[in-house]
Amino acid sequence: MLSRTPGGRHGLMRQHGGVTILRTSRLMLRPWDADDPAEVAAAFDIYSRDEVARWLGAEPAPWPSVAAAQQRLRRWRGVFDEEPGYGLWAVVPNGSPTPVGTVLLVRLPDAGGSLTDDVEVGWHLHPGAWGHGYATEGAQRLLDHAFDDLGLSGVHAVAHSGNAPSTAVMRRLGMRDRGTTDRWYGVTLDWWSIP
Repeated sequence: MLSRTPGGRHGLMRQHGGVTILRTSRLMLRPWDADDPAEVAAAFDIYSRDEVARWLGAEPAPWPSVAAAQQRLRRWRGVFDEEPGYGLWAVVPNGSPTPVGTVLLVRLPDAGGSLTDDVEVGWHLHPGAWGHGYATEGAQRLLDHAFDDLGLSGVHAVAHSGNAPSTAVMRRLGMRDRGTTDRWYGVTLDWWSIP
């Protein structure tokens, strides 16, 4: 059953099976569907590209197969189940049949992989969706959700050095440059935070 509840400044938050679905004026942020072959193919198309994958994770690497993409999407669904309000949302522009990327609000892992109390906002988009403001719009919606709905007092963003597009998004979100850190993921990353 789909129910309506208030959710931040940019639109309604809906709960469906324990999963928070968020909206902006141009986007729906919802879970990826690991059982839909078209969605799995769309995710693989995004994450198998070097220009996307080279910026992600402690050891960046493109996703190797459609089967690996499906497994990853299933794991992502588990984040919603383990900690309601957090997760990795598919970014679906209004009128689009398939997602063009992902925005995330998750707990940051330390160097050993254990989750910390620090929360990260992030974004990964298909190159064909770059330059439309989707990363900023989706991430801003997640920040509103983090502060207004989850009551968080601060959120972080991290990026590999040289990732100028992500740095630009962090600036547009009003985040503050904190220098570099190696406290998460076990690698040195550029660190931004808000408030």
